[in-house]
Amino acid sequence: MFNIVLVYPQIPQNTGSIGRLCVNTNCKLHIVKPTCFHINDKNIKRAGLDYWNLLDITIWDSLDDFLAAHGNKKDNFYFATTKSSKPYFDVEFKKNDFIFLGGESTGLPLELMKVKWENAITIPMGKNGRSLNQAVSAGIILYDAIRQNYLSFKAY
Repeated sequence: MFNIVLVYPQIPQNTGSIGRLCVNTNCKLHIVKPTCFHINDKNIKRAGLDYWNLLDITIWDSLDDFLAAHGNKKDNFYFATTKSSKPYFDVEFKKNDFIFLGGESTGLPLELMKVKWENAITIPMGKNGRSLNQAVSAGIILYDAIRQNYLSFKAY
């Protein structure tokens, strides 16, 4: 199992899609507040379909709360960002790693990524693009992590 961590998510449909992704990949979803929507927003439910009640989810009131609970695992933190030149496929993901994605218009806070900057990763894009959709990014990185660990996953 992997952990997807959404830090300050802004678009409920992306959060719903990522929740659905987590259910279908046996991953845990962490949402770090503040969010720009209510967790029970109908748009989350629509994007997550009937999977939402099956989701393993923890909602954190703050980034400090999340780090107080998991900060000792910083070697297992991977930060998806456009500010890195290290491609995600150069990482050897391990079960229980944490894949962080930031708010759609803000990205991840720099102070968070400085916790383990060498684990800042990016998805290569063409010269005309500046970012990918949050849910798409989560799927790209997560499925590469699963591919790398496929034989040790019993659910697939």
